[in-house]
Amino acid sequence: MRLGVFDPVFAKLSLAEMLTELKRYPQITAIEVGTGGWPGNNHIDIDACLQSPEVAASFKRQIEDAGLVISALSCHGNPVHPDRTIAKDYDTVFRKTVRLAEKLGVPAVVTFSGCPGGGPEEERPNWITTPWPPEYSDMLAWQWEQQLIPYWKDAGAFAADHGIGVAIEAHPGFCVYNPETAMQLRSEAGKSIGINLDPSHFYWQGIDLPAAIAYLGEAIFHVHAKDVALNASNVARTGVLDAKSYTRMQERSWLFRSVGWGHDELEWKRIASALRLAGYDHVISIEHEDALASIREGLAAAVATLSRVILQEPPVEAWWV
Repeated sequence: MRLGVFDPVFAKLSLAEMLTELKRYPQITAIEVGTGGWPGNNHIDIDACLQSPEVAASFKRQIEDAGLVISALSCHGNPVHPDRTIAKDYDTVFRKTVRLAEKLGVPAVVTFSGCPGGGPEEERPNWITTPWPPEYSDMLAWQWEQQLIPYWKDAGAFAADHGIGVAIEAHPGFCVYNPETAMQLRSEAGKSIGINLDPSHFYWQGIDLPAAIAYLGEAIFHVHAKDVALNASNVARTGVLDAKSYTRMQERSWLFRSVGWGHDELEWKRIASALRLAGYDHVISIEHEDALASIREGLAAAVATLSRVILQEPPVEAWWV
């Protein structure tokens, strides 16, 4: 496996400045590039790359000259948003990103499943978290049967036609938010639909990561490295569903943290081992969203922990059997 980084953490830097900054972290040999949607597209002009083979080749060459590979292109958005204009914009970025991934030889595009409204007349997304009262079950069925499955069958076929895997990042607030819903979508939309495994979104839901990885198996197309720290006293008082602003850090049940600041090194070794058992041999991409640490300090902490955790050489033959 390789150690990588997701580029929004360097949003204030140009591409050249970011590549210079990454020389501080020689252990990082891959980069995940945002192409639009919520990650933004601070380091790539997707339209220029699609229109000009020379521009696309120049971008890829700059990455390679810095000793890096591109692990994924990411365009997290909501392509099933009930506002059709918003949905179309996210879908357009997604399809452009798939086409660019093919041109650049990048294997995966990362995004969200999205979340529709609760019915055809709604104007805002509606995340259903309970089957009762009964109208919630009706709304959930409508979301999946009329919106999510038809969209991702078509979008997944489009990605497959271009040789690209779609790594859906399971995230509360969207229809795919845990391993079960990720596999549900894959079973309906096809094997070009997989998952971008982000442990942080599972930890605060109480999910055991090695168990989740074993369940997801070959559906894991890409992996993020981001941690979560739970505040035990706040969890005991209010539970883990917490809609308070991330700025109210002392009041929240959980916070995103740099790798190693929410779960110890042994836990991350369990994750790395589970990924190897599942056959994953791509990139673990650091996503820095720790409000308690500076970019350099938080990233350095994650690099230090993960460098001791990931297994980069092939396993030995079991000569003792």
